[in-house]
Amino acid sequence: MIEVTRSELLPGVHLTAVHTKKFKSSVLGLQFLLPLQEETASLNALVPMVLRRGTREHPDLEALSAALDELYGGSLEPMVRKKGETQCVGFLGSFLDDAYTLDGAPLLERAAALLGEVVFHPYTSAGAFCPDYTSQEKTNLIDRIRAQINDKRQYAQLRVVEEMCAGERFGVDKLGSEAAAAAIDCAALWTRYQEMLRLAPVELYYCGSAAPERVRQALSAILAELPQGAARTAPGRPARRQAPDVPRLVEEAMDVTQGKLSLGLRTGIDAWDADYPALTLVNAIYGGTTTSKLFLNVRERLSLCYYASSGLMKYKDVMLVSSGVEFDRVEQAKTEILAQLDQCRTGAFGEEELEWARRSVVSSLTTTLDAQGRLEDYWLGQSAAGLTEAPEELARRVEQVTREQVVSAAQKLKLDTVYFLKGKE
Repeated sequence: MIEVTRSELLPGVHLTAVHTKKFKSSVLGLQFLLPLQEETASLNALVPMVLRRGTREHPDLEALSAALDELYGGSLEPMVRKKGETQCVGFLGSFLDDAYTLDGAPLLERAAALLGEVVFHPYTSAGAFCPDYTSQEKTNLIDRIRAQINDKRQYAQLRVVEEMCAGERFGVDKLGSEAAAAAIDCAALWTRYQEMLRLAPVELYYCGSAAPERVRQALSAILAELPQGAARTAPGRPARRQAPDVPRLVEEAMDVTQGKLSLGLRTGIDAWDADYPALTLVNAIYGGTTTSKLFLNVRERLSLCYYASSGLMKYKDVMLVSSGVEFDRVEQAKTEILAQLDQCRTGAFGEEELEWARRSVVSSLTTTLDAQGRLEDYWLGQSAAGLTEAPEELARRVEQVTREQVVSAAQKLKLDTVYFLKGKE
């Protein structure tokens, strides 16, 4: 059994506690919620990476690793995620659950204290972050940004979002840009860190066997260093933009042997809308599963693509279609991908297709409860969005969606941008 409680520890500081005895490890996290902006994305992303290098008490990676080893080999990793137009940066830790320690000694309080130490008591030099740590982690961040181009499938998805959502916060990458990262210095990073501590909403998370009140006390104890008084305002729900009458076409040439065709669609629906469950079924029927129209028709029956799938951006009214194609078959593939979308819009799918899609979506939601990482990521998204619906509650709504509601949701989909990564001549 899983019991979820949500409480406000301080103004703008919330805790989501998942009480369950089904896991041998417990998960502990702290995230700052920040508006995704081109000017600050790289600064925000770099902060947890530098914080993880050392603290006042444990000044380097070796000392921090030793402290984690004392917690039965626990882990504490920097995290940078994008939930709609909110950038979530902070830490996620995993520790042996108290129920499984050899001597019965509680670990929660010790793990929480180490998390607080990493976030609020960094190793410093001359009143700012250590120059060596900052320089090394800045290089690592730049390498991560550059490395995104190596996975061409993922790169095409990043590029279609960048083009489709130019001028919108959603168009900014969670790691920022190489140019912005290269310009960071210790003083700017320290200033940004202080701003985060002072102004950013904070989301704390726990999943394990400890009682909710004990979790509240353990995490409240680490917040003494958090500045008080300023309003911590969450970024809020993203604004919507209409798809253009004529879709944007973007082509890019690289030294690739397989074309990457990505389509960006405006859905007119996001997680805040009552018809979001219907949209999840549209996605599953269209391209979100191995029984979908894109997989069975475009990939298998017609062999137009090496792969073809669709995915929803839950906290933004965007659907992305991803496919790998031969250069000379791109128009044929695009035509068929859009033809399958029209099939969804006109209700040209059987009851069996609808039920396969329903089972797939419901199964994905219910199995979230069995994976601690997915469960934490789900609740982070909900918390950032100000939503409280649990996975099993959303699954129940999906069960009730009618064929007519699926068709109605599909008819709201509008093609916005087509991006094609082709080979060099």
